[in-house]
Amino acid sequence: MTRELPDEQTCTAFVVVDMQKDFFAPEPLARRKAQIVAAVNATAARARAAGALVVNVRTVHAPDRSTWALDMRDDGQGVVIDGTEGAEMLDELDLGPLDTPTSVEVTKTRDDAFVRTDLASILAEHSVRALALAGVQTEACVALTAASAYAYDIRVTIVSDAVATTSGDYHDSTLSWLADQYRQSVRPADEIEFTAPWRPGDVSEEPGSG
Repeated sequence: MTRELPDEQTCTAFVVVDMQKDFFAPEPLARRKAQIVAAVNATAARARAAGALVVNVRTVHAPDRSTWALDMRDDGQGVVIDGTEGAEMLDELDLGPLDTPTSVEVTKTRDDAFVRTDLASILAEHSVRALALAGVQTEACVALTAASAYAYDIRVTIVSDAVATTSGDYHDSTLSWLADQYRQSVRPADEIEFTAPWRPGDVSEEPGSG
């Protein structure tokens, strides 16, 4: 069966960043956890139903400090350490099975999910030209991942009710910066459209051609 290549505005992937226990321990994330998880789960369910790619990105650091970022080394305090409960995904999180052709997990050691990972190649393999992004923290891992996606010519929609941080000021200013600087849209989960990613043999022409 052939079909048109999805346009650049329709998300063919849902990328979820750092929904782990350590990151939701501080306030106000601890207080907002149920709301954020519910929005992420609902968005993941819609993505799966449409056949879109679901990518779970998690941070894991080595106990020996060999992977620690500069701020962790400066403070002498590590988070999401391999083998600890804090590195585990939230119990309430439901992204569906992550061992299918359209579900994958990526492990990172830096805020940017594209750094020292195979995220770029995974998205390229699925011909992803637009993705929805959720997770924490807004001004750190979410923002840097979104900015890198722009550098790969991937359009990003930030799921407004599925991203959060410990600072409301950083949250609002970061979303404004991403929208203004990188033309990234910020929309609630129920306004985001998903479709299945293109695969070889699926398409014979660009949308609207012929």
